[in-house]
Amino acid sequence: MAVRVNLDELLYQRRMTLTELADRVDITLANLSILKTGKARAIRFSTLAAICEVLDCQPGDLLYVEKGQ
Repeated sequence: MAVRVNLDELLYQRRMTLTELADRVDITLANLSILKTGKARAIRFSTLAAICEVLDCQPGDLLYVEKGQ
């Protein structure tokens, strides 16, 4: 099983760019890109909460478990 990030879909639904999200969450574009591409090994709860607040979503909307990996 692997944890996957559903950031592309959420950004598309909210008509927001990755750059705009990075600015609003106060995280570097490089770090947000690492999260978006699934290369992140961890995420701070404070960062997760900030992303969810800006995107008006729950952590389960952003992260999901892909079975069979």
